[in-house]
Amino acid sequence: MQDTSDFNLEGQRFDLVYTEHYVSLFKYAYTMVNDEVLAEEMVHQVFLRILEKNGSVTISTSLRSYLYRSVHNECLNHIKHEKVKDAHIAGTNAGLNYHTETPSGTMQYKELKFQLQAAINELPEQCRTIFQMSRFDELKYAEIALELGISIKTVENQIGKALKRLRVQLADYLPFILWFLLNILLLKR
Repeated sequence: MQDTSDFNLEGQRFDLVYTEHYVSLFKYAYTMVNDEVLAEEMVHQVFLRILEKNGSVTISTSLRSYLYRSVHNECLNHIKHEKVKDAHIAGTNAGLNYHTETPSGTMQYKELKFQLQAAINELPEQCRTIFQMSRFDELKYAEIALELGISIKTVENQIGKALKRLRVQLADYLPFILWFLLNILLLKR
């Protein structure tokens, strides 16, 4: 069993490691995700995490093994996340199809969707952006804060503000929303 080693990959050392391993890590990621852009993103995420740790990582194997294992885990996490998203979408679509088979159900659903989009569009720009990143892009608060260069507390406040405004603006549709959600829950039984 090897001892753990601390690697400091700052500055030029980081650049050398990146240059030396990028192509092979990219090819490995591509075999797992079968998408060039996604494979590139997986490798970049691994190196970004190293940079976030100020280039200092503790490794119990070789640096090469560490990088391959990190890319492998990044790809697996992405694949698992996609499966969960697909299952959620399939379940939601099944519920939507079931509840919008009648003309009135279809019309009510379209009206709700239209009103929801209109209410979202009326949110202040930063509030709307944060809400969409959270709910539609499924980003975590910390990821949103990092991407927008704001604090997590600001993200939390803006999400709260958005939800409060949406509740007020969509109050007339609350009975339909409750009926719709109840029927989805019953369908999943």
